[in-house]
Amino acid sequence: MSPSKKVGILGATGTVGQRFILLLADHPVFTIHALGASSRSAGKAYKDAVKWKQSRAIPANVKDMTVKACVAEEFKDCDVVFSGLDADFAGEIEMAFLKADLAVFSNAKNYRREPTVPLIVPTVNTSHFDLIPQQRALHNLKKGFIITNANCSTTGLVVPLKALQDAFGPMSHILVHTQQAISGAGYPGVPSLDIFDNVVPHIGGEEEKMEFEASKILGGVTADGKEFAPLNNMTVSATCTRVPVLDGHLESVSVKFVNQPPPSVEAVYEALDKYTCEAQKLKCHLAPEHAIVITKESDRPQPRLDRDNEKGQAVTVGRVRKCPVLDLKFVLLVHNTVLGAAGSSVLNAEVAVSRGLI
Repeated sequence: MSPSKKVGILGATGTVGQRFILLLADHPVFTIHALGASSRSAGKAYKDAVKWKQSRAIPANVKDMTVKACVAEEFKDCDVVFSGLDADFAGEIEMAFLKADLAVFSNAKNYRREPTVPLIVPTVNTSHFDLIPQQRALHNLKKGFIITNANCSTTGLVVPLKALQDAFGPMSHILVHTQQAISGAGYPGVPSLDIFDNVVPHIGGEEEKMEFEASKILGGVTADGKEFAPLNNMTVSATCTRVPVLDGHLESVSVKFVNQPPPSVEAVYEALDKYTCEAQKLKCHLAPEHAIVITKESDRPQPRLDRDNEKGQAVTVGRVRKCPVLDLKFVLLVHNTVLGAAGSSVLNAEVAVSRGLI
C-alpha cells in the first residue's frame, strides 16, 4: 500500500466532480485535500455550493470543506489533481496546473488530440504512460504531467476491441451505434420535452471523438517513447444518439478483421472472458476483477440491470453473433459516469502511483 496522496478535485460541484468525491471518499491511497469550482462557489462550504445529484449522501468528511477557486496556487500541496471541468473552461485551467508542475488527470476533451498527451482507458492502454518523460521534457517539468480520459462512449467501445485485437489481430472496419444516457450531458442536461418519449439522433462532436480516439487508444508508442503510433489502417464509423436512460451507454458494434477467416462466436466469447489488463495485475484498488463481463442472455446487457457490474468499472458484452455485412457484431454497455468518466481517472492515477510516476 502506497503512502496517502493528497488530491484536489476541479469542477467538484458538477456531476463528474460528485462522482470523484464518492469514489475517493474512502480511498486507501488518495485523500481529498482540496475542492475547486467556479467563482460563484469559491469560499462556500461544499454542502452549500453543490446541487448534489447522487443517490448516496455527501460524504461527511467533504461536506464542510471550503471550496477554492480553480487556480494552481490553491492546489500546490496536492500530489494529484482530478479535473471534472467542462471543456469550455478546462483548457486554460488545466494548462496552468500543468505548468505549476502538478499531475493532472482530465475528463475534458481539450488535450486528447495533443501529440504528447496520453489518452488512456485504464483497462486498455496504460502502456501509453511511457510517453510521460517526453511530455515532462517538453514542458520542463519534474513531477507534473497531464493524462486525459477518453470520451465515455469511446471508453466502452475500446475495451472489447482491445481484447479482440490482442486475440485475433487487427480490425479494418468498425461500425458503432450508441444509445447514450442523459447523464452524459451533465446537469441540467437535456430538456425533458426533448428526451421524454423520444430519441435524439445527434450528440454534438460525439461521433468525431469516437472515430479519432479509438485509433489513438488502440495504437502504441514508438520505440523511442517520443510519440504515439495510432492505428491509421482502422476505420471507425459512429452514429451517436441520446435516449431517455439515466446512466449507462448501450452500443451496437460490428467489426471486420484483417485476418481471415474471422474467429467463431465461441472463440470471441472466450477471448473476451479471458482478457486482463495491467491495472488488474497491479491489484489497483478500483481495478475490476473482470474488465469485461460476459452475458449470454438473449436480451442483455441492459442499462438498468448491468451498468453497475464490477461497481461500474467493467464493460458488459453480450449478443455476440456473426454479421452478414462485416464479420462479427455484439452489444456492449458501459457506465458512462464511472468507467466512462471519474472512474477512469481514478484508476489511471492508481496505475500511475504503482508505476512510480506520482
